[in-house]
Amino acid sequence: MAVKITRQTKNIALLGAATSAAALRAGLERAPAALRAAGLADRLKAAGFSVADQGDTAIYPFQPDEDHPRARNVSAILKSLNDLRPRVEVAVKSGALPVILSGDCISVLAVVAGTRRYYRNVSLIYVDRDADLNVPATTPSGCVDGMVISQVIGRGAPELVRFWGEPPLVRAPDIAIFGFERLDPPEEQFLVTSPLRRHPSLEVSSVGAAAAARLARCAAVRTRPAPAHRQARRDPRRARAAVRARRVRPDGDARDQPPARATGTSAARRLRRAARARAVAARDDGRGL
Repeated sequence: MAVKITRQTKNIALLGAATSAAALRAGLERAPAALRAAGLADRLKAAGFSVADQGDTAIYPFQPDEDHPRARNVSAILKSLNDLRPRVEVAVKSGALPVILSGDCISVLAVVAGTRRYYRNVSLIYVDRDADLNVPATTPSGCVDGMVISQVIGRGAPELVRFWGEPPLVRAPDIAIFGFERLDPPEEQFLVTSPLRRHPSLEVSSVGAAAAARLARCAAVRTRPAPAHRQARRDPRRARAAVRARRVRPDGDARDQPPARATGTSAARRLRRAARARAVAARDDGRGL
């Protein structure tokens, strides 16, 4: 949509998504109220932001759904997403930064969809202990929160994939999954060949959270720090580090490594090697350290 939006970087639109419909149990729908009670708005104001609290969606609590063991509560999930999405659209159009208070990961779909009403290209950095890459055929629980990134890239439950009329909601190369440490075997298998950017907890702990976050942002928005050999020209003392760093792609694609079997522990081992290689490259060329 051709609408000129003036970004107001010091304005925040606070929105609550009061849902636990995609979770394993009820309780997450209380997250917006808990965060407000903890003084989040006051702390944002103290940091110099202007905060407009836009209130919460209706409440969509978790309900047992034994009739749909592979993707539970999809109907309630869709209601929650369709409640949140237009609120995000209004916030984005205002130029403010939408800050969504929610304990239910599935809210990401509405946040990105609301943003894409006005921005064609959107990148996503997804911070979670789990990669959320299951699909209905592989889920051990039927919990849709374990399939969030699959829904975003267009390979999850059909009803949720169609929530955005022209899937994928975000292209896989424009997504960075950050800080994950738990993978089910099908998720390990998928990641071996997926173009998703990945920054596992091992990398975060190796290079530090701030440096890892900078790498994730550069990857997700498809920009790169200056190549190490160019940095070395500006600082000859870094020449040796540049030679080592050039052996590994900045995004840790690990394509120069010998192929590993895409099953079980072999896939996990390959991911760990890629994470260590990225950590070494980041440390050697001094990015953010």
